[in-house]
Amino acid sequence: MKAKDTKIWIAHLAVLAALGVLLAVLPAYHATNLARILTLAVFATGYNLAFGYTGLLSLGHALFFAAGVYGAALPVTYWGLSPLPAIALGCLAGGGLATLVGLLALRTAGVSFMIVTLMFAQAGYLTLLYFGQITGGDEGLVMPDATALIPGLSPDTARAVIAFTLFAIALLVSLIVIRSRLGRVMVAMRENEERSRMLGYNPFTVKLSALVLSGLFAGAAGAGYALLFGYAGASFATIQYSILPMLYVLMGGAGTTLGPLLGTAAMFYLVDGAARITTATLLVVGVALVLLILFAPKGILGTLRERGARWIP
Repeated sequence: MKAKDTKIWIAHLAVLAALGVLLAVLPAYHATNLARILTLAVFATGYNLAFGYTGLLSLGHALFFAAGVYGAALPVTYWGLSPLPAIALGCLAGGGLATLVGLLALRTAGVSFMIVTLMFAQAGYLTLLYFGQITGGDEGLVMPDATALIPGLSPDTARAVIAFTLFAIALLVSLIVIRSRLGRVMVAMRENEERSRMLGYNPFTVKLSALVLSGLFAGAAGAGYALLFGYAGASFATIQYSILPMLYVLMGGAGTTLGPLLGTAAMFYLVDGAARITTATLLVVGVALVLLILFAPKGILGTLRERGARWIP
């Protein structure tokens, strides 16, 4: 292993170790917030594979997130499935829908791709409303037993362990993917699709692979979010949950493995802090994003990498 690779792996493992320590020592309220951040960071990490590394600007990722939410929530609610296998089902639901959407949406590109993915997400949202007797519609489903995730552990501890595990797996898989041959081809597609085609790579296959991976991550995040916090609702399929991972990635740094985590945490505490001092929360977020675009257009970690920290993957 090269010295640069060693440095990268040490940095990522150190981040995971620090997160584990924080979850162990923080009071219950702050540990729960961190668990929420880690779960949403899984969602953002998956979005980063499609957008940050492959250049697929999707407005339909809420569909994959909601597929994970209901892929886990429905078996738990109606069939009594234990929560941990339900997370696996949610992950598969997100990846399966991403495959179906990708097979159709990737026949387009650019703005057309954005619109098509948005239409699929909106269709998913309307479907959840139409079958409201099963899905709960806008009111959603409350899962009071979902906190009994790991026998023998308190709900808070189990929530922290599962959120940390989900994020650790997502981060390490993401790092492996982007440092593999597939990852290098994904970046090549982002930078110059025609040249990549001339070299013998199939853009459709590479983009579909990236979108399916992204959907698997989104499904896992949705399943985790529903079970860790005991709620599943159609609102998870709205445009808001397609915009959020984009904002997380842009703030932290698109095309960086740790950017989604940093962006998710920064946005979470920005919204939380703004809500404590004003009712104009969106105004504060908007100003922060404008400043980000002006002074760090590549996000926090992307700007650091551009200004000297070249080793950041």
